[in-house]
Amino acid sequence: MFGDLFEEDFSFISNNHCGKGKKSKPRDSEPPAPRDFTNLSGIKNQGGTCYLNSLLQTLLFTPEFREALFSLGPEELGTLDDSSKPDAKVRLIPLQLQRLFAQLLLLDQQAASTTDLTESFGWNSHEEMRQHDVQELNRILFSALETSLVGTSGHDLINRLYHGIVVNQIVCKECKNISERQEDFLDLTVAVKGVAGLEEALWNMYVEEEYFENENLYRCGTCDKLVEASKSAKLRKLPPFLTISLLRFNFDFEKCERYKETSCYTFPMWINLRPFCEQTEMDDSEYMYELFSVIIHKGGCYGGHYHVYIRDVDELGNWQLQEEDDRLIEDKALRDTENAKEMENPLAVLKGILSEEESKQLPVDQLGQKLLEKKGVSWNKKYRKQYGALRKYLQNHPQIFQFSPVENKVGLKEKHKLPFKSDSQGQDLQSRPQKNDVQWNSEKKPTGPRDSSAGGHWFDLNDSKVQPIKEKDIEKQFQGKESAYMLFYRKSQLKRPPEARGNPGYQIPEHLLNEMNAANTELQKKRAECDSANNGIDLHLHLSSCYKFHNGALHPSLTWKESVVDLTIDRRKTLGDLRQSVFQMLESWEGDMILSIAKPLPAGLHLYQMLDGDELTLDSIGLADGADVFVWNGKEVGGTKVMTGPDHEPVVINVLRLAEYNEGGKGQHFTESQHVFSCSTKLGDLRRALAPSGGIMLKNGSGPDKEAKNWEVFLEEDMKETVKSAGLTDGCSVLILDSHDQSFVNVSSGNLTAFTYDISWLQVKNFCRKDDEEKHVKITATIETVMSDIKMKAIRELQLEEELANDSCLRPVSGNGKLLSPVPEDYTVKEAELKMGSLLGLCHGKAPTSTQLFLYFIVGSDQNASPEMEIVVEETASVKECLNLMLEKAGLSG
Repeated sequence: MFGDLFEEDFSFISNNHCGKGKKSKPRDSEPPAPRDFTNLSGIKNQGGTCYLNSLLQTLLFTPEFREALFSLGPEELGTLDDSSKPDAKVRLIPLQLQRLFAQLLLLDQQAASTTDLTESFGWNSHEEMRQHDVQELNRILFSALETSLVGTSGHDLINRLYHGIVVNQIVCKECKNISERQEDFLDLTVAVKGVAGLEEALWNMYVEEEYFENENLYRCGTCDKLVEASKSAKLRKLPPFLTISLLRFNFDFEKCERYKETSCYTFPMWINLRPFCEQTEMDDSEYMYELFSVIIHKGGCYGGHYHVYIRDVDELGNWQLQEEDDRLIEDKALRDTENAKEMENPLAVLKGILSEEESKQLPVDQLGQKLLEKKGVSWNKKYRKQYGALRKYLQNHPQIFQFSPVENKVGLKEKHKLPFKSDSQGQDLQSRPQKNDVQWNSEKKPTGPRDSSAGGHWFDLNDSKVQPIKEKDIEKQFQGKESAYMLFYRKSQLKRPPEARGNPGYQIPEHLLNEMNAANTELQKKRAECDSANNGIDLHLHLSSCYKFHNGALHPSLTWKESVVDLTIDRRKTLGDLRQSVFQMLESWEGDMILSIAKPLPAGLHLYQMLDGDELTLDSIGLADGADVFVWNGKEVGGTKVMTGPDHEPVVINVLRLAEYNEGGKGQHFTESQHVFSCSTKLGDLRRALAPSGGIMLKNGSGPDKEAKNWEVFLEEDMKETVKSAGLTDGCSVLILDSHDQSFVNVSSGNLTAFTYDISWLQVKNFCRKDDEEKHVKITATIETVMSDIKMKAIRELQLEEELANDSCLRPVSGNGKLLSPVPEDYTVKEAELKMGSLLGLCHGKAPTSTQLFLYFIVGSDQNASPEMEIVVEETASVKECLNLMLEKAGLSG
């Protein structure tokens, strides 16, 4: 299945291999998260490498394997730095495995990456996304390691720890000759289908005999004939570590498909292999094995997910279940309310415990255990939400604690040691026994003696996630779609040295210790930088001495850059800390200092709520990154009282007025000016300020992206509204129409008639009466204004009788004062092709309609011609009809 992914070429590489096909590793913007409360590191999933992660964690928590691997130095394996040198013999797989194990043990990160290791395998991104069988991976990885270690002192590492021998025997019933065939194994594969559990499967394999009889006889080489015989198998040599693979996947020949066996299959926590061995005369301890790892498969035969349950033999992790935390807290609180109060001060608790220690330094795990024993509460339960894990808390207080992340030990600096004080209950904090003898079933004794040398609790390592579990939780993996797939047992007689317990740096080479120590220092530095970047906020401080208040808002007296001071501060600090920082920056400040939230508005800077509560954090009062803060005395700026808050926000209003037409040039349609008013200003006050001599005020109801035609009149009842309630915001336009402009407005409907921004003027001169011949008026109009409206406005402005409207028309006046053809009254200014500012004459006579023609004619010779005459005819009139009308008009008809 894995093909040549572990070929020797990938273990002994020179620069001609190195780098080819390597993936670029993007550098994360933030450092990896620190370890959680278990103090154990998970492994990142590269896409489909959960099977690899489960196996690697099992090897890591096999201390004899990792220590044997760590014993191989650079003189035998080479160094990763030499991998690019020509002809350098660098054994990449064991080197990368060493480095990964050191990271998992010492590097303070939630999960390690296997990218470098899989690259040493020669895997590409396709292989990392493809899930393989963990049993086959185990065999091939061991084979690759053996190949990599040829010629080193670790050449027999795999053989020494995992190699066993099975002997198959056939005994002739007649001559008693024994025929033997010996087989080596690194793992035993046992049946699941039709078997109740592991002991039954081993009994079937190594105790039950197969008989050759009747028609199925055995040919004996000694007897040289077919004889009756018995066949059996026994375990001849037992390895220190026994790996057992369960045949969960089978093939259904009737359906021609693979399937996963999910029936119940039990396996013990301790197992005595004496019944299955060839030699049984040794001491019972030689045959006793204890379960320490269970690789679990969840899913079906064509895909799924692997994770692993592991016993923490060296007690490297912190183990505490939720319900036990709750019980201890409750019991201790009931017994000792004084201690309950003291628990609120974690610094005092830790200083008290470390002060009672005779040794200078104490393993962090023991410190956590003493906290549990002394106060009835685990660190991770009580303080996790405030400070994170105990290690992180110790690292964050270097002025008090001497903490070594690599050795995982902590001491108290001399000046912080407290006078010795014995425990109030007289307990020896180091005498409490470890609870490592949890039985498989509380009602059932183990099947054999148990050596407690392999201690530790169980953890579920599921890729990046690590969490403690109870030993009885393993029973849940006996059956179902999520069930045990590989079992790992260790000899119970294997002893662990006391110095290895709780010491993740045990037996790790010096160069890896130094590398991890430097990496942890760099991680701590990056986390501090990231923490500062994530929690640091930039504030813009506006100093009142650099501002003046006018036109409804604050404006800098100098440039903006000179009026603002930038300050970076941690959002977790208090308002009092901020005030103190400002005082230090402004050494000459006198009197009270008030800090107010400010906001730059189009009108200028406006102040909102004052910041109050020096004990509150900046985060809790909502002070965000980039906030503007005004520093003042809380009353006035430059002698002017300043109104603050949202009810006094200044609003910039665009005020438009109709412009007078400038003859001889193009008309200026509007005069435009900006005015600032408080949003609480009433419209009545606004109108009096903008139109003191009276007038009408209109607002534009259209949005900024629409045509500006929807002007609405503010009615008298609107005058009690405020600028804010009336919907006037920054940039809104209001139109002020003086009394002579109000003909544009139909006050009853409140709408401005056909108003656009192309507004200008037309002049109308009275030709109806001789005494008013010189009188003329200016009429506002647009290109859409109808001529009949212009005529009616002119009649009113000229104060003529409105009855004249039935017998009058508008005629353009040429530059030499000649009246031109009258304009149809249903024409617009645009259709009449009139230029803005044109002069029109108000004359007697009806204007032609849009379907009529206006004709001029003269009767008589040039010398005796009568005055010009005019007639109006339909467009469809014939020449004869026009001629008859002309004769009739001239009195020559007939």
